[in-house]
Amino acid sequence: LMMSPAETFRWLYGKVKREWKLAFGTCVILGLLIHMPVLVSDIPNHDGLDSMYFDQNMITSGRWFLTIACGFSSYFTLPWLIGLLGLAFLGCTAAALCELLEVRKDWAVVLCSGLLVSFPALSSTFAYVFTLDGYMLALLLAVLAVLFTKKYKFGFVPGAMCLAFSMGTYQAYLAVTMILSVFAVLMLFADTNAGEAGEKKGAALKVQFMAALRYFYMGVLGAVLYYVILQVLLKVQGKELAGYQGINGMVSGASTGGGILSVVGNMYRDFLGFTFGGNVLFQNIFSVLACMVLVLAVMLAVFVLMVERKWWKNPVCFVIIGVVFISFPMITNIILVISPNVTYHLLMRYQWVLYLIGGVALVSNLKVTGKRYLLQWAACLSASVLIFCYGVTDNIAYSNLQKKYEKTYAYCVRLLDRIEQTEGYYQGIPIAMIGVVGEEQYPVTDLTLEVTSNMIGMGGDYLLYTGNNYSAFMKHYLGATLNILPAEAMAEIYYSEAYIGMDTFPGENSIRIMDGVMYVKTENSGR
Repeated sequence: LMMSPAETFRWLYGKVKREWKLAFGTCVILGLLIHMPVLVSDIPNHDGLDSMYFDQNMITSGRWFLTIACGFSSYFTLPWLIGLLGLAFLGCTAAALCELLEVRKDWAVVLCSGLLVSFPALSSTFAYVFTLDGYMLALLLAVLAVLFTKKYKFGFVPGAMCLAFSMGTYQAYLAVTMILSVFAVLMLFADTNAGEAGEKKGAALKVQFMAALRYFYMGVLGAVLYYVILQVLLKVQGKELAGYQGINGMVSGASTGGGILSVVGNMYRDFLGFTFGGNVLFQNIFSVLACMVLVLAVMLAVFVLMVERKWWKNPVCFVIIGVVFISFPMITNIILVISPNVTYHLLMRYQWVLYLIGGVALVSNLKVTGKRYLLQWAACLSASVLIFCYGVTDNIAYSNLQKKYEKTYAYCVRLLDRIEQTEGYYQGIPIAMIGVVGEEQYPVTDLTLEVTSNMIGMGGDYLLYTGNNYSAFMKHYLGATLNILPAEAMAEIYYSEAYIGMDTFPGENSIRIMDGVMYVKTENSGR
């Protein structure tokens, strides 16, 4: 039947579940409250300086869908538009997570969505705002891959497509799909009543086992589809995978010298190191206590389920729990298998928040009888504290990012003035410079290092690390175009006696013209 636009929208709105609306609204509203500083400002990080306009063609990094995923907001860095799109995708992700984990209680929906939108890995992603919308779409696809597989008998087919396109946008979210798949399988077997016996129990286990296999089918088919599309597009564009972050190891099978045992060992060490020493999951006594309370509530909830479902009558249940517990560090760090030599940035660790969300979901799904409501209060209060603590952390990071920009601006104004006032300078003169700001002349003033030490791009004092950073900053923010020599041209100059003997900026002899090239020394003198 034909309907008016108003009737159509009313019909569509009625089809959306209440918890989906609540999850989406929580993500968008809390997202604006927490991340507004970066949405309404133009504060780039070091990579953002080179990405004021970037077509996001990252096929050589295996991200063949990124250019399309980021194309909706244009390829210009528009923080407000990109941020709103990113929050919209994240809101849909929150709704999909609540549906997948069967979160029905309002308080749990709000807290699961709040954890998702406040976790510091998201603020680190916001620092790379030029690619944020694409990454949030990849996250949504990673969750939908599991949701489709769970909901439909042959849902592993569309699920595999979602996984392939998610990996084609950002491979790090493969861990999200894997963790959620394990959650879904655990939910399957958690319904098993070990007190049942005979054919009824055997039939139920067979059905559950066949359903669990669908997640395996989804993962294998999705990985194959991703790889095939990648190889086809590489051939079409005449390119090869780059060595950046060891991504070419996907094809060559390159690994660390110790083999698979070394890789697995690194996965466990990194998991434990980041969890307990990463200065992200908990940074103060409040977040530590909140995590401890949430973990205790989850453990008690598992014990309650164990008694209710009589798992203690079936030793296989304990074997499954043990295997899953041991496997979590590996699936969480699956990126170390794909690329063993990767530099693990915080924005690649978003999957850690799923353990907090899963804990809240588990406790919220308990039947409230007797004093079980105390477990739900514990989960509610601890998650609320964590959301507040994470929101504070995010804003501390944004505050320092703003200060980094201001310090960089002031520094570059002084440097540009000296360059242009140097006798012999002309527009287009070749300029040789490394790009590091000397700490002896400009001691560190960052007050946030205890908070931002693991938040890439957020800590420190300046946005400048290479000659290209200087060039981009002065071009986009000072309106000056400098002909800075590429890094490879600096190799010989850097070790020359003439360069070593120069002062460090702002020293009197920090800028010289020799053989038609302007030498600019910004780093510390001693080497």
